[in-house]
Order: sequence, then structure tokens, then C-alpha cells
Amino acid sequence: MSADFPSSLVLVGAGKMGGAMLEGWLGAGLEGRAVTVIDPLPSDAMSALCKRVGASLNPKEPPAVPEALVLGIKPQMLDAAAPTLAPLAGPNTLVVSILAGKTIANLKARLPNARAIVRSMPNLPASVGRGISGAVASPEVTDRQKSMADRLLKGVGLVEWVDHEDLIDAVTGLSGSGPAYVFHLVECLAKAGEAEGLPADLALRLARATVEGAGELLHRSDLSAETLRQNVTSPGGTTAAGLTVLMGNEALEKLIAGTVHAARRRAAELSG
Repeated sequence: MSADFPSSLVLVGAGKMGGAMLEGWLGAGLEGRAVTVIDPLPSDAMSALCKRVGASLNPKEPPAVPEALVLGIKPQMLDAAAPTLAPLAGPNTLVVSILAGKTIANLKARLPNARAIVRSMPNLPASVGRGISGAVASPEVTDRQKSMADRLLKGVGLVEWVDHEDLIDAVTGLSGSGPAYVFHLVECLAKAGEAEGLPADLALRLARATVEGAGELLHRSDLSAETLRQNVTSPGGTTAAGLTVLMGNEALEKLIAGTVHAARRRAAELSG
């Protein structure tokens, strides 16, 4: 699947995720002059970036209907922003949304001229080019538009396309929110080390480096996570003793399942 970047693109919402996506696109070859950014409170860094690459930031006159419109605002802002967004979505505009919980039907109701809509959910590692997005396309999205959306999303990491929109809320609960779960794991490991007598700063360094290293090993290895776990677990050893607590009665598995389910349920509640 390959395509050129859109000839014109409007990004609405240039916060952490929207800003990361824009930097990824620019790094992958999107021309700055093809971009218009709309954000009521742009950061100093975003203002400087737009000036440096020649992108238009909050133009006084509404931009022309673009080939692609990317929605990076918070989902709770959709209703308030709809009057500004609606004129930007023409019948031939590809709309790419990263609004958690907002369905294709929600978007069509607020953007009455929009036809081709891709609903996606990237995650925070997009800010370092290591994100992963789940995406689904409305029936009106052409092959060329899907390829274009794929290229935009791949500007910040991997992309997984799903066939049914109801799976996007599950993607949100797993990978969309997942980085926060991993960060909390680091916090928990550090606190556990501190409870065993380690100085707090040392416990945090050990926990952080352990998760960073394990993630990099998982990234570089062709082995499954299960096999990697087994490889580091000697029978009767220290790791086995720790895993007895995590895996006994499926303790961690059940906890993570409940965590992802709660996030998926909240994503569904945000629709409407």
C-alpha cells in the first residue's frame, strides 16, 4: 500500500498527538506549505515549527477545502468545533480522525458533506516515531484515500487496519491507553524495590531501565513474548518465584483484562 501525501492538509488540534503526527509527516517528506494548522492555543514550539517549514497557522481567512482533514482535538471538543470543521470537509475530502470514542456516524452527523472517513487511534509513542495505530475506513473511502491515510498514520509508527469499527474501542483500550499502563508498571516496580530496601532514586532507575530494555529486546527479537518470558525463567529460580505471584490464579492476566475492558467501555461512552 503506497501513496503520496495529500496535496493539501488541514490539521485541527496540534497538541501532543497532533503535533507528533505533524512532525512525523514533515520528516517523511510532506511539504510544510501544503499544511494548515488550526489550534486556538498553539505551543511556542508548534508556532516555531510552522514558521520554520512554511505551514500556515490559524489563518485569518478559512483555508480552502483540503484533500485531507486530520482531526486531532479532544473528543469532548467535537461539538464546539463542528461549525468550524464542517466547511473544511468536502465530498472528496479524506477525513482522518484520532478522536477516542467518536464513531464514523458521529463525525458524519457533524460534518454533513464528509463522505470518506478514516477513524483511527494512535498512541503516545508516536511522539518518538514508535507508535501504533488501529484504523478503520468508511465504505466511501477509495483505495487511493486509504493508501493516503495509511501513509499519514505510518508517519509516526505502525498501522493495523481492522474491518469492523466496533474493534476500534478495543484498540483504544489496549494500545491507545496501553503506554500509561506500562508507565504505571515502572512506578510499581520502583515502589516495590524501595520497599525491599533500595534507595528510591536507584529503584526508579532500575525499574525504568528494565522496562526500556525489555521493550527493546521485544522489538528486536523474532521470538514471541511467551518464549522470551520462558527463556529468562529458570526452574526454581528467582524469576519463577516472582512469576508465581503474577501468574498464580491468572492474577495479572485478570487485572490487565479488567483494565483494558474499563478503557474500552469508556471509549464507547465518549461516542454520541
